Amino acid sequence: MLNRLHDGLRLRTTPVIFFGAAGIIILFVIATILFTDPLSAATGTASQWLMENLGWFYILGVTLFLVFLIYIAASRFGRVKLGPDDEQPEHSKLTWFGMLFAAGIGTILMFWGVAEPVSHFGAPPRGEALGIQAETEAAAIEAINFSLYHFTFHTWAIFTLPALGFAYFIHKRNLPPRVSSIFQPILGRRIHGPIGKFIDIVAIIGTVFGVAVSIGLGVLQINGGLEQLVGIPQNAGWQLIIIAVVTGIAMISVGLGLEKGIKVLSNVNIISAIALMLFVLVAGGATVFMLKGTIESFGSYVMNLPELALWNDTFADTGWQNTWTVFYWAWTITWSPFVGIFIARISRGRTIRQFVVGVLAVPSLFSVVWFGIFGYASMDIELNGDGGLVERVVDDGDIPGALFELLSHYPAAWIVSVFAIVIVIIFFITSLDSAALVIDTMANGHEDFNPLGQRLFWALAVGLITATLLVFSGEGGLGALQSISILIGLPFFIIAFFQMYALHRALKEDAGEMPAMRTREWRKVLTPEETVRRMRIEDDKYDYEDPVSTTTRPQPATEVPVMQDPYIRPPTGRDVRRHRRDSTLAGRTGSRKLPKPNVDG
Repeated sequence: MLNRLHDGLRLRTTPVIFFGAAGIIILFVIATILFTDPLSAATGTASQWLMENLGWFYILGVTLFLVFLIYIAASRFGRVKLGPDDEQPEHSKLTWFGMLFAAGIGTILMFWGVAEPVSHFGAPPRGEALGIQAETEAAAIEAINFSLYHFTFHTWAIFTLPALGFAYFIHKRNLPPRVSSIFQPILGRRIHGPIGKFIDIVAIIGTVFGVAVSIGLGVLQINGGLEQLVGIPQNAGWQLIIIAVVTGIAMISVGLGLEKGIKVLSNVNIISAIALMLFVLVAGGATVFMLKGTIESFGSYVMNLPELALWNDTFADTGWQNTWTVFYWAWTITWSPFVGIFIARISRGRTIRQFVVGVLAVPSLFSVVWFGIFGYASMDIELNGDGGLVERVVDDGDIPGALFELLSHYPAAWIVSVFAIVIVIIFFITSLDSAALVIDTMANGHEDFNPLGQRLFWALAVGLITATLLVFSGEGGLGALQSISILIGLPFFIIAFFQMYALHRALKEDAGEMPAMRTREWRKVLTPEETVRRMRIEDDKYDYEDPVSTTTRPQPATEVPVMQDPYIRPPTGRDVRRHRRDSTLAGRTGSRKLPKPNVDG
């Protein structure tokens, strides 16, 4: 039935995965609207239980991801190419670094660049445990330390782990661009079966919710900026309008395609964000203070990193870490497949060592600069200026309005604030556009022949989930985004541990011994559905044996990708006869003796 519906809608995807993920998303939207209060209570209770009882697991998990990546990069496996052994990198270092900058950090930096340092400055995370007073120099150092902890190496370890798995299994073993492909060393050909499909459905749903949370933060920030500039109130009605308008623009960008849509907007994003950062650095009159503070705070962060990476608020037990660190890690890991596939696609031809160092270091160092400038600009206003940031962000709880409160202390505040809103909108559009493309790729299992309607559906699905979480979830706002992130993040953390094992096992299977690092070659593998579909399309030209109906059809003159496990060649008649002969000999003699080698002469 799903196949008939799939063909009737003129789709080109895997029916079980597409309709399974789509059905759960639609069911969630309907159930949330119809049963708002019960679902909101259940979600809140479940997320609260997870934070109280498994928060340590989230924190330990991300630190282990970082340690594992450093080990892989430093080991002999670091010399393995992500692709054929003699292939050169597809992109230059400068281009690659630029694309890494655009991956996954736009919305994060715009929303939290001011809000996080100010929040911790006004309410120090370890104030009770270490005796740090709010709004002091010690509180400022503590605030920047935690901001860098949340948005540098640990966050990018969450992105790098699946990205490395995708890069290895897509470029090295030529498997489909799906999360299930990373489990091929464990599952073998079963990645194409029910278990693999279940993994991919979970991954797609989690990615949709993770991207929706990111976009939801952007909607809250846009609404907060419009309230300050033109008096538009922060309420559900205006948030729905913002979601509808920006989702519509994003769908137009989806229709324009990669070159005219995502690529152009991404370049505009990068230039605009850097321009805003440089404006804050130069125009505020505290340039030297910000530069010195950025360097000093990075040293303080590195020195305190081992403690921060394992800190669990054990004695004070204030609950702070649950609403900040645990939320961050759970939210980030839900949309890590989306960022991971993007990073994997642009990293073909690089070694694992280059990949890990580049993906961990480059975006992290930019985050150090970003939070140093915006964080110390905020501290300068609070310690040496008119203040007002702590009052709005901490006392009033207006986290989305933090950036615009900062800009109100700068020259041409109204114009610069409008510019900042435009940047957030563009980040919103590019995130939604690229997410639709990646999610569709995960559902298809290949990067060819993606009908426009499928990509538009996924863009619309993300917009619907965003609206549902912000407006119809009962709790609403940032609290609803936090609750759903913590719930969705748990299965992703469990999957990530299996990813580490599978990747390490694959490296040991494929890698040779030093000094030569030769690896086996893998042929291109398509999903079973796409294999059968392409074989049927070529029905008039080729003769082959249909794996479904076993009907004899023309055989292709060129190789057709098959759906088998790359480890196993399909048995032939000769294999069967040889097996029977060997079994007979073994039964007679206990073992089959090999012919004696000729050593004469």
